[in-house]
Amino acid sequence: MGISLDLIVFLVLALFIVVFSILCVTTKRILRAATYLLFVLFGTAGIYFQLNYSFLGAVQLLIYAGGVTILYVFSILLVSGKGERIEKLKGSKFVAMLITCVAGLGICLFITLKNKFLSPIFEYGELDIKTIGFALVGSEKYQYLLPFEVISLLLLACIVGGIMIARKR
Repeated sequence: MGISLDLIVFLVLALFIVVFSILCVTTKRILRAATYLLFVLFGTAGIYFQLNYSFLGAVQLLIYAGGVTILYVFSILLVSGKGERIEKLKGSKFVAMLITCVAGLGICLFITLKNKFLSPIFEYGELDIKTIGFALVGSEKYQYLLPFEVISLLLLACIVGGIMIARKR
């Protein structure tokens, strides 16, 4: 098996995602965790672009890396004190965290090793924009108009909640 440029780019992006994921969950400052999460989302968008899924890559950048991360940062700044740090885990919580991590890793390895993957050949490409648009805003089976509206109401409720929290101070 030869090493191709696609493989090198994938490995660099995968290493980038793994490093910033570990930094995201191990940092003691919550604002830094949100920043590291932003880098993880950028890396995920890079993998989408490498697979030639330009629509998903653009959605990843605009919605997740842009909008959701900004909402996280605003909510952190609204509800946390200045320079607030995350508490260290002590005693039984640390043991429970280790057991949960080992169990999660074991389940992931078990599923990955027992799965018979369909085809080793990946076909590049994506659906045309018209098909994606009809799937997103259609109201029939396997179309996503209702979840899209529910998410917009949830985001509106989060904004109103953030304003109410900010007004109490």
